Amino acid sequence: MRGGGLLLSVTRRLSRHFATDSASLKKTPLFDFHVANGGKMVPFAGWSMPIQYADSIMDSTLNCRAQGSLFDVSHMCGLSLKGRDAVPFLESLVIADVAGLKPGTGSLTVFTNENGGAIDDSVVTKVTDDHIYLVVNAGCRDKDLAHIGAHMESFKKKGGDVTWHIHDERSLLALQGPLAAPTLQLLTKDDLSKMYFGEFKMLDINGSACYLTRTGYTGEDGFEISVPAENAVDLAKAILEKSEGKVRLTGLGARDSLRLEAGLCLYGNDMEQHITPVEAGLSWAIGKRRRAEGGFLGAQVILKQLEEGPKIRRVGFFSQGPPPRSHSEITDKGGEKIGEVTSGGFSPCLKKNIAMGYVKSGLHKPGTEAKILVRGKPYDAVVTKMPFVPTKYYKPPK
Repeated sequence: MRGGGLLLSVTRRLSRHFATDSASLKKTPLFDFHVANGGKMVPFAGWSMPIQYADSIMDSTLNCRAQGSLFDVSHMCGLSLKGRDAVPFLESLVIADVAGLKPGTGSLTVFTNENGGAIDDSVVTKVTDDHIYLVVNAGCRDKDLAHIGAHMESFKKKGGDVTWHIHDERSLLALQGPLAAPTLQLLTKDDLSKMYFGEFKMLDINGSACYLTRTGYTGEDGFEISVPAENAVDLAKAILEKSEGKVRLTGLGARDSLRLEAGLCLYGNDMEQHITPVEAGLSWAIGKRRRAEGGFLGAQVILKQLEEGPKIRRVGFFSQGPPPRSHSEITDKGGEKIGEVTSGGFSPCLKKNIAMGYVKSGLHKPGTEAKILVRGKPYDAVVTKMPFVPTKYYKPPK
């Protein structure tokens, strides 16, 4: 598939997150920097964001895997919960065993509703026993903050000690790929080789007080860097300069291709309010203690699914023909509908079609043959394990 076709495919995949009123779009502190560097700006979740730069989405994706990418993800919402009861308060809303996290470590988690459905997914970090830092998706910001705020008000009325701060004074950069660590190491005195996937530190980077989490959304080793907004452009310039041009500014287009290759969910596509974490294949994020005790919204539904198994499951596919799109129907070989694609496209790294979606339990095992309808025509597909491209997270040696 040519670069233009991939752009069209990615644009369709992200289209439900695009805003229509360009006059009301918010801009990150790096907006002018993006424009000056050839960023093609599009509306996304209420923000004006770069979907790509001069190079194609195909080239950007491959460069991230081979060398490195720098993403502006300042549209996402960082917040801190503080207080003696910050942990039990958050545990009433998410599936993670936050209390069991060691200070300076984090985990992917899911905010659930009363029916066990996903309100949003988030990376939550225990900075200390009375300080939790988390980042929620831009498109979910308003509903997430309203949800957290309403429950916090009720919690505090019952005597709970918790307050919050929304980090609108900070920007967020994601540095991903094989050169992420060696490049960032040139900008800090802290030894990054001792910081592993999922760990968090407050440290000086390029002269700025930053929050650093070794995580990302590409399947590669990398970092998310929360930096004071006024220092964001200088930090971006320093990272690009220190990499000698090998790390490139990268937009939403390649970010989406990379996360799909890594088998990671995009909220609003692969996770929604009627999908539970168990159905989404995120049972591993429900801590052992949480399985025993519950205590989060929708726990009764989720714990029952853990015991009995869900009726639908998220799976990966390789397929023939044109790349599958969101809402493409999945059928068995006899033509009976068994599910629906939630994300699909052409993999720049594998050079073939990949997709994820939900199918009936029992038809979710790797090797199961199916058909995916694209523009009304069925094409051969087979269930496959995810991630499609092996992950390269930096973890301690065994």
